[in-house]
Formats: sequence, structure tokens, C-alpha cells
Amino acid sequence: MSDYKAPLRDMDFVLNEVFAVSNLWAELPALAEVVDTDTARAILEEAGKVTAGVIAPLNRSGDEEGCSWHEGAVQTPAGFPAAWRTYAEGGWVGVGGAPEFGGMGMPKVIGAQVEEMVNSANLSFALYPMLTAGACLALLNHASDELKAQYLPAMYEGRWAGSMCLTEPHAGTDLGIIRTRAEPQADGSYKVSGTKIFITGGEQDLSENIIHLVLAKLPDAPAGAKGISLFLVPKVMVEADGSLGEGNAVSCGSIEHKMGIKASATCVMNFDGATGYLVGELNKGLNAMFTMMNYERLGVGIQGLALGERSYQNAVEYARERIQSRAPTGAVARDKAADPIIVHPDVRRMLLTMKALNEGGRAFSSFVALQLDLAKYAVDAATRKRAEELVALLTPVAKAFLTDMGLETTIHGQQVFGGHGYIREWGQEQLIRDCRITQIYEGTNGIQSLDLMGRKVVASGGSYYRHLSEEINAFIAGADASLAEFTGPLKAAVDNLDQLTAWVIDKAQTNPNEIGAASVEYLHAFGYTVYAYLWARMATVALARQGDDDFYASKLGTARFYFARILPRIHSLSASVRAGSASLYLLDAEQF
Repeated sequence: MSDYKAPLRDMDFVLNEVFAVSNLWAELPALAEVVDTDTARAILEEAGKVTAGVIAPLNRSGDEEGCSWHEGAVQTPAGFPAAWRTYAEGGWVGVGGAPEFGGMGMPKVIGAQVEEMVNSANLSFALYPMLTAGACLALLNHASDELKAQYLPAMYEGRWAGSMCLTEPHAGTDLGIIRTRAEPQADGSYKVSGTKIFITGGEQDLSENIIHLVLAKLPDAPAGAKGISLFLVPKVMVEADGSLGEGNAVSCGSIEHKMGIKASATCVMNFDGATGYLVGELNKGLNAMFTMMNYERLGVGIQGLALGERSYQNAVEYARERIQSRAPTGAVARDKAADPIIVHPDVRRMLLTMKALNEGGRAFSSFVALQLDLAKYAVDAATRKRAEELVALLTPVAKAFLTDMGLETTIHGQQVFGGHGYIREWGQEQLIRDCRITQIYEGTNGIQSLDLMGRKVVASGGSYYRHLSEEINAFIAGADASLAEFTGPLKAAVDNLDQLTAWVIDKAQTNPNEIGAASVEYLHAFGYTVYAYLWARMATVALARQGDDDFYASKLGTARFYFARILPRIHSLSASVRAGSASLYLLDAEQF
């Protein structure tokens, strides 16, 4: 596997040349004195050094060794505890955390770039700080002042880590049927009892304490999802002065043996009357948990992007060096027995597909992160509301489309290597195995598609979607004639998506099956169209500066490839949506 190099030049291009983030920050009072272009560049440069130099070298060894479990204790692979200390001491766990509790206070659009780097370097490692940051976010927004003061500083420091305990053996997507119970106590605490599965970082040897956020129900709670509450349950009890006391009644029953992310401990957690503290309001635990999960879903999407980036870096280096056969137009490397495989059309197709999807995905993840920042920091209420609705619309797309494209990209990278991509030595097969989980956890991609189609598009009557459509059309209307090669097909694509959206909304009024039947293909058509919008914006910058250096010429060529060879995928997807749901119900269950 080649050494990982953080794509700092492309990140800088997206942030400063496409989105002009410093102008936005200057307009937001909460950020104006916190971050500027130089600060952001310094942070990202340092993150690049840490992820490439400290964390990336542990990726393959961590996969080979994996985590081990013995009598309730989990040991992470060699090098992980030291790498965690380095990462935590640099403040990276709290990069987006609240400054009043020791966090850096960086906007999400900066945090998203850091997440990409650490996920590219080592997804298994990255999951530990990701879950900790997510737990911090839920506490910051919903916990009492006392709990925030007691727990957040140590979590931002990385001395304590966090976990998210939702899933049970019988309850995955349908959390309304969870059985974990919380009994109120006279001192205001609760005794939490139940078993949770698939808990990332539920037990590990990296931090002094683990703060579990646990979904549970009170004995008299309403049935279903309306009866779920959220509780903070520490592994080790915390004294009033912040010191650690006795162990809580929390134990790790086992860890899972998985296809990928083997250095991430995926735990069965048992709560046997463990002391817990209510976070937020009773019976409104999902509201608090989804504060965390909306950020996490973008984070999981970024994992797909990150693995695609790592796969591309490996593949392009290999394609420049591996010699096989001659170019179709004649020998290129006449001094060698054969030409580098990068001369061959199909290898170029795969590499350009990877490059176009990665760079489009980076722009998209940054675009969603910017909406999160606007929803949090904008002074104007209308701006906040629009951003909140765009976040609601785009979050399932970010999670599902970025990870679906991530798997495609990692597979292309393996294919470039041929047989060498199938063996462990080169690292490409690990990226595929690691990427596969990103389509499953934090809500499967099928569930994300249903969320987009059912809740965000149909339920809103298309009002959330119109924010995006209007923005894209405004861009097209304001574009110079020199951009016609991009704005022409972009206009056709957004018109198609407008029509597709209206078609599903109409059909769903009389046949609810149409929502689920259309959802996956609709989400993909949506994703390719949004990427086209962002590629048109990137091409606008690149076209004006194509003579400056090779970076802009490469960007422009990749944009042209995207419009010529990838955007046309929307036509088959749209045809599938319009075919309706009838063909899905031609077989009885027994006929499958």
C-alpha cells in the first residue's frame, strides 16, 4: 500500500476557491473571531501530518492483528493506544467541540476535512474519536449544565471516550421495540438494565473512561419510539471533583468478528442495573440521539469518500509504475518491455471515475457541512431555517450516496491492481472490506433512501427539495456563456430531477408502495445531479485559471469526464423510477 498523503490542495480549492468559506465566516459573529483562512490552513496541514505520519502506518497492521477480548477487557492492536494519546493531545477529538468546555470550536466544514483525513488514514482508528465527538455533541445540546461541566472537558481531551448504544439483538432499525429499561432512583439517577449489540468502542484500552449514551425506556413509558429516553452511563463512576471512582455495572460480553474494520472494537454491552443519568427530556431520547446521528451520518458518508481517496492514491501510483502491454496507439515507454498501464483506455476510465467521484464527493460533503454551520451560526432566522431544511434533505444523500460511491471507487482501485488487488499485501482488498460497513451502519442505505423519498421529499410536498432546485437554477441563470458545456447538461439534469420528484409525489398519493420502489434509484439520480452542480461550480473556477498550473487543467478535464461519462447514469435510474412498483409485487412470497 502506498503512503497516504492528505489531499490538502484539493481541500483548499474546495473551501477557499469554490465556497469562499472565509467570507462566510466573516459574516457569522460566532465564527468571525474564531477562524480565518490562515487558521484553517494551519489546522488542516497539521491534521495531514498527524494522520499520515502517525495513524496511517497502523492501518494494515491493525487489520492483521485486530482487537482481542479476554474476560470483559478489550485490547486494541499494537500502536493504537500511543496513537490515541498523540491524537488526543493534539486536540483533534475536540476539533469541533465547544470552547467553553475545552474544544477547538472549529466549524463543521473544517471538521469534515479532518474527518476525511483520519478516515483515509485508518478507518478503524477513526471510529473511536468519531463516536466520542458525536457523544459530546449530544451532551452539549441536550444534557444538563451539570453533566456538561462534569463530562465534556475530559471527553474533548480524549482522556474519556464515548459510545452510542442503540441496537439490540431484536431491534435494529425499529428502535421502538427496544427492551432496555431504566428504573428511576430517589437521588435522581436511574438504574439501566439491558443488552446492546454492535457498539463501536463499547470497550477498549485507549481511554481512562468510556461514557455510554444509552437508549432505554422507563417502566411506564409510552409504547413505541415515543417512549424512548436517553441516558449517560459511565463505565467508571465519576466523583464530584471529576476523579474516577468505582466501576459501574457495565460489562462487555464479547466482541464481533467482522468482515472489515477489525481494529475497531464492536462490542456486546451488558448493563446490569448500571447507574445512569437522564440526557434531555423523558421519552424524547430519539430527539437527543438524532442530534448526534445527523452529524454522524455525514461522518459515515465521509468515511466512504475517505476510503475512495485512499484507494485512488494507491491505484494511480500503481498504474504509473506497473508495465503491461503496449498502448493502443503504439509504444510510449520505448525503453521498457511494456508501457505503464495508465496508457490503457479502461484503466483511465477507472482512474477518472475514481477521481471524479472523490473530488465531487469532497465538494458535496463540504457543501453539507456548510449548511450545518449556517443552521447553527447564521444570525438571520430565514437563513437558518433554509439551512436546516437543506440539511434534513441532504443528510440521507450524504450518508448513502457517498458510501455507495465509496464502495464503487474502492472496487475500481482493486481492479486497477488486477490479481495483486485481491491479495492482502497491497491493501486494496482491506479498503473494500472496511468500506462495506459504511453502507450498513448508522441506518442502512436502503433506510436512508426511504428517509429521503418518504420523509424529506414526499412528506414535505417537495418544499425541502425546492431549496436545492432553486439554488442550482439560480447558478445556471447567472453563469457565463463560456460555461455552456456544463450548464447545458446540468440544466437538463435538474429539470429531470424536478420532474422525477413531482412524479413520485403524485404517484405516492394513491400508492404508498411507490415511495419504497423509487427510493434507491431516486437517491442515486439525486446524488449524480448534485455532483453535477458542484462539478459545474468547480469548473467555473478551473476554467478561469486553467493556464495557471496543472491542478486547474486536471480539474477541468475531470469535470468534462464527469459530464460525459458519469452524469448520463441518471437516465437509466430515472427510467427505473418511472417504471413504478408493480413489477416488485408480481411474485408471492412463496415464489421467491
